[in-house]
Amino acid sequence: MSMNVESSVRERYSEGARERQESLCCPVDYDSGLLAMLPDEIIEKDYGCGDPSRYVQKGDVVLDLGSGGGKICYMAAQLVGKGGQVIGVDMNDDMLALARKHQQEMAARLCDDRVRFLRGYIQDLALDLEALEEYLATNPVTGHKEFTALRDWEARQRREQPLIEDNSVDLVISNCVLNLVADEEKQQLVSEIFRVLKPGGRVAISDIISDQPIPGSMKTNPELWSGCISGAFGEAEFLHVFADAGFHAACYDKWDARPWQVVEGIEFRSVTLTAVKPVCLPDECHDSSVIYRGPFAEVTDDAGNCYQRGQRVPVNRQTHELLTGHAYKEGFISLSAGSETAGCCESLQQSGETQQSHGGGCC
Repeated sequence: MSMNVESSVRERYSEGARERQESLCCPVDYDSGLLAMLPDEIIEKDYGCGDPSRYVQKGDVVLDLGSGGGKICYMAAQLVGKGGQVIGVDMNDDMLALARKHQQEMAARLCDDRVRFLRGYIQDLALDLEALEEYLATNPVTGHKEFTALRDWEARQRREQPLIEDNSVDLVISNCVLNLVADEEKQQLVSEIFRVLKPGGRVAISDIISDQPIPGSMKTNPELWSGCISGAFGEAEFLHVFADAGFHAACYDKWDARPWQVVEGIEFRSVTLTAVKPVCLPDECHDSSVIYRGPFAEVTDDAGNCYQRGQRVPVNRQTHELLTGHAYKEGFISLSAGSETAGCCESLQQSGETQQSHGGGCC
């Protein structure tokens, strides 16, 4: 993140931690039952554009990017139950202080201490900023030698003691925060989300998108950037950056028809993007097929496989689990082993299709 972007965001949200900023608020219909347990101060000083807590499941390990005062974290904590965990990551000391201020109180109300807040950049989830502060306190950087030592320490810390470990999270959520990251770091941000998710893990990201490219004059406006405008993803870009990072089933599960704001003729609206990190299973035969239900004549998945409406398609185990899971919203009928259709190996051998057909690695 460039210094100008980081400074403007930090200052704006530090103000928001001290006093409510109405201009940062986007109307959201939160679950009143989950809000009932939260302190008024956390509810009052929350800034978001959606409710990703709706995607939390019991037992999840949830990571909230840009957790702010902790509102979504404390809502999620009620949903994960005693077997789950909730981790909030934020770079802003004032917001972290607000969230931690009520941590013991919320632990008592939940009868369990299942929420923790960490200081870090959401685009660099391996770097522990509190550990960095401790290092700098005893190893101040006064020249190139010390700067090189700092870079070496950061690389070692990311590798050996990452803030968030690889493949450790079931669900990554965020509420109107990804747009605050500098454009040149957004790809790294999504790659970090992919890194920390377990195979089969999910994302539910509520954020602001634009219907047109944002001009440079708006990009350099600190007020518009910290106000969730200038750093917004484009409509198609938001989906594509997740698909390019390796996610499957990226879609807009929520789309506000009415724009939140219109600035210089550009519409900015709230959406919630969902996607899944694919599971990598052995390339083995799996006697299953699927049928695409419709309504479209045909669809193509993220691996490039095409499914025609009503046609049986043999698939390997990995593809079968993905297509028949929640991410595709029952768009496919599962034909498991023992059905009338031939098994994966037999079907493909008879048709002469290659190993890469229909889900890859299928004999």
